Amino acid sequence: MSTISLRERFGQRRRIEDGSGINLGTMERTRVIDPVHMILDIMGRKPRIELHPEMPTGPLNRVADNSLGQKLLGWEPQVSFAEGVRRTINWYVASRNKQDASLALDRLLIERHERQTVQQ
Repeated sequence: MSTISLRERFGQRRRIEDGSGINLGTMERTRVIDPVHMILDIMGRKPRIELHPEMPTGPLNRVADNSLGQKLLGWEPQVSFAEGVRRTINWYVASRNKQDASLALDRLLIERHERQTVQQ
């Protein structure tokens, strides 16, 4: 479903008066590390990933309950989470110079590592 038809559907349905959010997701349980591996695989990268279970962490996985979106908007996912990640990364790379996208990924990986090193 396109963004335009989603907007049209939302306009035809009742408004949410309390400002509550609507989750739009696949209802697949996804570990936080899964999209990291997906993106690195798509980009052809094999960095060493260090997990630090001794450090405070948030939830290890997520499930977006889209039942409110289904009820109010008639929305349901058209692709799996993995397919959505693949399409997003392919769009991102196609809309940029591949070398620039690769350098941006390097920078983000290095910045994350440097921040963790400083905090320890």
